[in-house]
Amino acid sequence: MVKESYKNAKIFVGGHKGMVGSACLNLLKKQGYKNLIYKSSSELDLRDTDSVCQFFKQNKIEIVINSAAKVGGIWVNNEYPYEFLMDNMLIQNNLIKMAHENGVKKFIFLGSSCIYPKHAEQPIKENSLLTAPLEETNQWYALAKITGVKLCEAIFTKFNKQFISLMPTNLYGINDNFDLKTSHVLPAMIRKFHEAKKNNVKQMVLWGDGSPLREFLNVQDLARAVLFALENNFDECIFNVGSGEELSIAQLAEVVSEITEFDGKIVWDKTMPNGTPRKLLDSSKFLKLGWQPEISLQEGINKTYKWYVKNEKD
Repeated sequence: MVKESYKNAKIFVGGHKGMVGSACLNLLKKQGYKNLIYKSSSELDLRDTDSVCQFFKQNKIEIVINSAAKVGGIWVNNEYPYEFLMDNMLIQNNLIKMAHENGVKKFIFLGSSCIYPKHAEQPIKENSLLTAPLEETNQWYALAKITGVKLCEAIFTKFNKQFISLMPTNLYGINDNFDLKTSHVLPAMIRKFHEAKKNNVKQMVLWGDGSPLREFLNVQDLARAVLFALENNFDECIFNVGSGEELSIAQLAEVVSEITEFDGKIVWDKTMPNGTPRKLLDSSKFLKLGWQPEISLQEGINKTYKWYVKNEKD
């Protein structure tokens, strides 16, 4: 591992308005990175190859952090399989291709733990990739992300470029998506419990049976992982990034209900899908290099809830 300094490099942050991209952008600014470039989707459609090609040529980009993606929970993945596969492939393929062809020095690709098989041996190591079938409910998003990981691996191996893929576990935090149709489990719970408390609802119905085990990582810890990947060169190109701690969805519901001060009853709708039964990452490779998560789940949910209440829309 070799330390690098890119403080003066032109860095493009893809998806800067999203939860991950905004956390990365804010951290880079705090750390003194001044040559940061970012565009909204209305200014630059990353699905449009010609636009992305022109953008790279005009701006002489040196570093890419790609957190741009179409994301969502179980329902929206099932409802829009074509969009989740096609849009994500177009976004990442355009960025990876243009970065490679325009001499970008480092590319940090943000994947997802859902790329791993549904019944992968736990905790999941990076070499579990493509060893068994995926979870059916998010296979479209997972397949797209797998192609991105493999493209970066091909460039890393064949052309000796620092095209690095980070596989974060379930993320949450400030700027999360709290829409009940498209959000992931933790922000959905925060909103549901908050609204139930506000409306004096005494029963909360949640999907599944509460048994699946999940690991969560605060997005600010992921941003620190991205900064760590930016400031170091590696001998490998794929790293899991997780907290190392897991709890059941039922336990998570109890934590969120306590933080939001919901005092009603939790009921599980067992006719609805659970998703993957367990998903704990083995992040030992990345941890041994020197990165460490800093925010506990309790602290992270507290901060996220306070942010949500402050920014709640009627």
